[in-house]
Amino acid sequence: MRLKVVLEKSEEGGYTVYVPALPGCISEGDTLEEALANIREAIALYLEPLEEELPEDAQLAEVEV
Repeated sequence: MRLKVVLEKSEEGGYTVYVPALPGCISEGDTLEEALANIREAIALYLEPLEEELPEDAQLAEVEV
């Protein structure tokens, strides 16, 4: 799955990163690499409940736009 994220430098140092397509999905890190790794984990946790709520006969698919 591909999602666009927004990275912003924090005044205190490091980076804040959020996913516009997933309201409330936000993270941070001291470096760009750490911020991106943290947002990947946040995205997985954000989407996890969606997978649990799917009917048994439903399937997940990835679509690139």
